[in-house]
Amino acid sequence: MMLDDQGMTEEWIVRVHGTEYGPADVETLREWKAEGRLLPGNEARRADSDLWTIAAEIPGLFGVAAAGPASILSNRSTVERLTQAPLQQRRSLAQILTETFRIYWRGFFQFLTLTLLVLLPSVCSQLASPWMQTAQTPDVDLRALAAGSFAFLMFILSIAMWPIYVAGIQILAAGMAAGHRVSLVAALNEAVRFWPRVAVLCVFVYGVFFLLTIFAFGIAVLVAAGASSLLLIFFALALLILQVWMFGRFFVNVLFWQQFAVLEGGGLADSLRESKNLARSGCDLPWFQRPMWRGVFIASIWFAFVLAITLGPEWTTLRHYFNELMTTQDPQALVQKLTETQQAHGFDISSFALGVLQKILQPLLGIAFVLLYLDSKIEVPSHMKRVVGASERDAVR
Repeated sequence: MMLDDQGMTEEWIVRVHGTEYGPADVETLREWKAEGRLLPGNEARRADSDLWTIAAEIPGLFGVAAAGPASILSNRSTVERLTQAPLQQRRSLAQILTETFRIYWRGFFQFLTLTLLVLLPSVCSQLASPWMQTAQTPDVDLRALAAGSFAFLMFILSIAMWPIYVAGIQILAAGMAAGHRVSLVAALNEAVRFWPRVAVLCVFVYGVFFLLTIFAFGIAVLVAAGASSLLLIFFALALLILQVWMFGRFFVNVLFWQQFAVLEGGGLADSLRESKNLARSGCDLPWFQRPMWRGVFIASIWFAFVLAITLGPEWTTLRHYFNELMTTQDPQALVQKLTETQQAHGFDISSFALGVLQKILQPLLGIAFVLLYLDSKIEVPSHMKRVVGASERDAVR
């Protein structure tokens, strides 16, 4: 317990996101700090004074010389500890890409373990698909039902593990970028804490992208159905322009949602808003140094790689399908034909192997965006002042 000059217990009031809490003594403040609810950058003042300072200035709370027990220090948020030291110099895009591969190589087995959390259930689901063929005998039907149930459960498990995978990539990449040795167990424990927040954001972000993709397919069907009508073609073209504009705008706005959700600890609205602000910042910089264009370029490299390994082996078949789509008079019959062809094609080992390779390399994209996010914080001074890991949900209540 800390006493002031008159022998009275020293009490403080802290302000988090505009709300004041207290008065509270230093022991209580240490408990809040250990729980991650009070951070060094939060405003604070003595209960008997109107002069505001920050919690880092409270004697015996955050200072090294007057630090509390080791158990309190060890309970601090992993994300908070890993991202305390900001970058001192902006890096070029080439340096960011080089650092991305260096971090990936240095933590390959940790990133691979994270990838296996979502890859193994997905692989099990795909391997069960050949057993899901229906047949006439009851025994085969029962086997197909069991295989289908197993594949569905593995699919659900893969989806459930995705938020942990996303958060884990952010934590590992941020820690290694700061030069720390990050324990995989500690990163997983921290990632689990972010599961609800990241899961909600995943549903929203990926759901919007899914709806926009369905919109594009609907436009393609409209073109195929009315290929002989010039007016319908112009209408479909206008819808396509609208779809591309909506897709591109939303894509730019959510470039950094993962970083703000995990490294900044923001909620749904906060992460989306701050992601949009960061993506559209740097207007005083050359266009190639702005976060938006850097992020778009990095994402484009990855998408080009994915398209190359996904569509490359099937390019001839895809051209044939496209020609039939543009000349067919019955889109429903074409869809049925494509489905039958896919079922007859069966399990493709080369496509399966390329898909596994894509998943193993996918952490590169997350690492690159973490580095870009950390680098962009220097370009935008307002983001340097944010308290990493603070959110209204985790604030002092």
